[in-house]
Amino acid sequence: MLLCKGITKSFGGLVALRNVSLEIKEGEIVGLIGPNGSGKTTLFNVICGIYRPDKGAVYFKGRDITGRKPYEICKLGIGRTFQLVKPFRTMTVLENVMTATLFGRSKFITMTEARKQALKLLDFVGLSDMKNRVAGELGIASLRLLEIARALATEPELLLLDEVMAGLNPVEVSRVGALVEKVRRDLGITIFWVEHVMRAIMKHADRVIVLDRGEKIAEGTPKEIAQDEKVIKAYLGEPYA
Repeated sequence: MLLCKGITKSFGGLVALRNVSLEIKEGEIVGLIGPNGSGKTTLFNVICGIYRPDKGAVYFKGRDITGRKPYEICKLGIGRTFQLVKPFRTMTVLENVMTATLFGRSKFITMTEARKQALKLLDFVGLSDMKNRVAGELGIASLRLLEIARALATEPELLLLDEVMAGLNPVEVSRVGALVEKVRRDLGITIFWVEHVMRAIMKHADRVIVLDRGEKIAEGTPKEIAQDEKVIKAYLGEPYA
């Protein structure tokens, strides 16, 4: 479904990504891990069109999307959440999701249809009881769920999740992990997931890709990655049980 070939991206003298190649197959949940500054979010930004790679190419469903504008890539079927959640703070939760429903899709829908779809998504992520709350009043856990709902409103076939568990307590982590599984199971969406909460990645991912200093250093099942010497040295510190 997604193919990255030889992605290289530099910012001045800093090489953020160096010859990174990977493939995400339809129906997978693939984790992307690595130390801070290893290039994970930069890779997402290249895939989504925020950055254009210096070298390499990105293919989605066989189509070269390298350098396409973010809104074009969104309409092709790639949705995305962000580490720093920035909803429309003075709008309600429902209005935030309606906005994504109206403007994030390739086909036109009416306000009535947008409201109906937004309500369904809020129910799906567990935010129905907050639909009339102003987004700026939400706590971090609810903001994370709102961010996922907004991304789902664009009807993606591939969803990029960027640290959706950051700042959450163990109960909230479990809730979001179950939601990620539900997105794949009930909506049939493929997931590429950057995360630092290792127990979540180890539990929910089919495969894990590891970046360090802009390079891919490992790829495999969660069990394989947990015991990989290069990953232990660069990121985990010790074998992950």
